[in-house]
Amino acid sequence: MNSVLPEIPRMYTALAEWFACVVYILPLKKQLKGWSLIAFSCGFFIVQALFLMLTKNLPIYFWIPCMIAAIGMMFFFIYTSCNISIQEAGYFSVRAFVAAEFVASLEWQVHVFIWQDGHASVLEEILLLFLIYGASFAIIWLLEKRHILEDGKLNIKPRELWSTVIIGAAVFGISNLSFISTQTPFSGQYAQEILNIRTLVDLGGFAILYAYHIQRNELRIRHELKAVHNILQHQYSQYQQSKESIELINYKYHDLKNQIIALRAEEDTEKRNAYLKKMEDEIKFFEAQNKTGNHVLDTLLASKNMYCIKNGITLTCVADGSLLDDTDVIDICTIFGNALDNAIEYEQRIEEAEKRLIHVSVFEQKGFIMIRFENYFEGKLELDGDLPVTTKTDTFNHGYGLKSIRYSVEKYGGVVSIGQQDNWFELKILIPIKHKSVS
Repeated sequence: MNSVLPEIPRMYTALAEWFACVVYILPLKKQLKGWSLIAFSCGFFIVQALFLMLTKNLPIYFWIPCMIAAIGMMFFFIYTSCNISIQEAGYFSVRAFVAAEFVASLEWQVHVFIWQDGHASVLEEILLLFLIYGASFAIIWLLEKRHILEDGKLNIKPRELWSTVIIGAAVFGISNLSFISTQTPFSGQYAQEILNIRTLVDLGGFAILYAYHIQRNELRIRHELKAVHNILQHQYSQYQQSKESIELINYKYHDLKNQIIALRAEEDTEKRNAYLKKMEDEIKFFEAQNKTGNHVLDTLLASKNMYCIKNGITLTCVADGSLLDDTDVIDICTIFGNALDNAIEYEQRIEEAEKRLIHVSVFEQKGFIMIRFENYFEGKLELDGDLPVTTKTDTFNHGYGLKSIRYSVEKYGGVVSIGQQDNWFELKILIPIKHKSVS
């Protein structure tokens, strides 16, 4: 380390990192609450301070590993305290670290400027510390709370997390370069110059990450607007399907009237009973189908089943829809709508009507939601990567249905697999069941 300037006291750094974590924890949905959160926060500060104090005099090549360990502890603090994903915790940890670096650097620069001779009382140092820390973190909290959702659900993808990590690492590296060596083209040579570089680079890094976060929010809003538009389109589609359903019911009603006429004329008791049983079975079919326990899934299955009946396709379903209560409406429509559309499209090409079969099942298996789509399949399944080889002429737009299914499933930490079992095409989806934590 450069010996021209005294380092920021490790206790100051620990306090800045603790304040920064708290600032980002406050607006988020908590996993720990009340005294549990307070006790855990105090314990984290003690551990963080001890770690930084004990590693103060280690050789320079231990500096980077120690800082990575400190960031890891900040990640653990945020992830354990809040009910958010690992990616989101990593995202907020990097932002908290850059904020802590900026505030600690700002405070120490003012400290050195005021007391250039190094003579300051403990009370004066404490007052300046809490004045700058308090004001700075209060401003950061006011800026952040407007742009952080309570549940912290930003759907951060791995590449977005790594982009944030790279920005944070670059900011940290450039801002501290002069403290490692002054013999580089990007290092400062004088005390005030070195302090200015560190503070301004940290400020710039914080501003970049803040702007990136606002952009993420704008993308989320656009997604919500698109989702609303899709829901409106879905409502109109349901209206069209209702008209089709009424036509089908009228058709069945006409059939029942003819069957009643036939029953009146039928003198054979056995034939009459057979007619009655057939009528009863048809009525039970319409009464019992698509009662899964999830109204969104029920509606979707009903509409697809109506289409299948009109096109001579048999669609059966055994599903515990209550397992999908925590799944977003749009994701249910995306997963089941695309999967069934693909299956229906294929079955319409099957010449023998008795082989046009589709089966859907939703059940719990060892702590996972298993969603399985099966449809009768002729030939051998060929895969191009992880997608079936298309027989369509428009190969450019092929696979977007399955890609959208995978995207929706991965948001819940699930996986998608495609395969063939004898004469059945299988699309399997496995999603971890979300267990609510007990505070």
